[in-house]
Amino acid sequence: MKKSFKILGLATVLCLVYLVYTNYPKLDILCGFSAKSMASGHFIDNRSQEMIEKSDNDIPLITLAKYAINENKKYTIASVYGLNERKAIYRVGLGVTLINDDFDVSKPYQVPKRTKLVNNLPFPYGNNEPKDTVFANVDYSKLKNAVAFAFDKKGELNKRTRSVLVIYKDKIIAEKYDTGFNKNSKILGWSMTKSITATYFGILQKQGKLDVNKPAPIADWKNDDRKNITINDLLHMNSGLEWDEKDDAISDLTKMLYLSEDITRSQLIKPAQYKPNTHWNYSSGTSNLLAGILRNQFKTHQEYLDFWYSALIDKIGMNSMLVETDMAGNFVGSSYAWATTRDWAKFGLLYLHNGNWNGEQLFDESWAKYVATPTNTSNGEYGAHFWLNAGGKYPDVPRDLYSANGFQGQKVFIIPSLDLVIVRMGLKKGEGLDLNAFLKGIIGSFKK
Repeated sequence: MKKSFKILGLATVLCLVYLVYTNYPKLDILCGFSAKSMASGHFIDNRSQEMIEKSDNDIPLITLAKYAINENKKYTIASVYGLNERKAIYRVGLGVTLINDDFDVSKPYQVPKRTKLVNNLPFPYGNNEPKDTVFANVDYSKLKNAVAFAFDKKGELNKRTRSVLVIYKDKIIAEKYDTGFNKNSKILGWSMTKSITATYFGILQKQGKLDVNKPAPIADWKNDDRKNITINDLLHMNSGLEWDEKDDAISDLTKMLYLSEDITRSQLIKPAQYKPNTHWNYSSGTSNLLAGILRNQFKTHQEYLDFWYSALIDKIGMNSMLVETDMAGNFVGSSYAWATTRDWAKFGLLYLHNGNWNGEQLFDESWAKYVATPTNTSNGEYGAHFWLNAGGKYPDVPRDLYSANGFQGQKVFIIPSLDLVIVRMGLKKGEGLDLNAFLKGIIGSFKK
């Protein structure tokens, strides 16, 4: 009998060792996500640990994580059953960075120089409260119901909308926030950051400093098939490079975000699978590769840091926005921009006005048309780092709609034909909210 128990005990231990060994890489990513999410939500938006655990991190498996927050040194540690501790640090000006054991937290670092928009103008061209405006062609009762449709009823967790903002002719005509959020809450845009990243190429092209139709300036590609890939191909996610974008498994995406020191190289080292402009493949690695190309346009790291804010973010008064960096000092151009709902709306308004911000042209008018033109083989769903309705994804919405999208349902919708910008910040991917019905309801509140 004792021998049987010993054999059973040994088998149990071996089984546990096997499970730990085979799942350790998953734990690395799981704990990395948990630590990063906890630190960003806490130190950037002042959310409590309890709130983050019950909302941002209430994801299958992520709920296994346990946390330690150091308020004085501004870091968070996450682990699962005490295994695989991951650490994320907060630095003023750079946000939160997930670090490894080799990262020197005592090393001095540069931060972007910020300027705050100071004038007496109301939103959107200033930071004063918007003026009350009533449009005769808007049925405000219908509009209120259409906005309310996006939010869960008490006790439900189906739609998980955090905020909705509707802007018509530069005026806020509807604004609503979920419990715990308000106009000052900074919310992660996830892949809406990609649209921010792409915009810098339009700005540099207008300044005559870059041509997106030329081959990507990457030395590693000069002697192989990748030498013909243009910046235009990268912006359209049509480079032909290998990439696996799964967000719920060990993939190129998750290894880049939660294991890489330099996120700009994750896509750069991938081989070509197809000829450029023949196979559309959505890739966060491509966006971070583009962020690396942007960095190389400047002589110093300080110039690179400053440009992101002076040329766009602070230029249009998105003063709440913070784009986080990786361990190598690169902006995570695929995923990590935080801002208030109103500031995300300003970005949509910039595109609604074809690059003109209160009289200043940041990028050529043609750039807005460029990003909203369908990518080859995307079935009308994707342009240049923006999502499109050209293929009729939303059947009851004008086909000229295009948008910046985040993976948990964050959206900045731009509808030029209706002079509308609609922002919806959420926390659920998939069809938690019927976006076609949501948009149809808002559009239907306008009297014909």
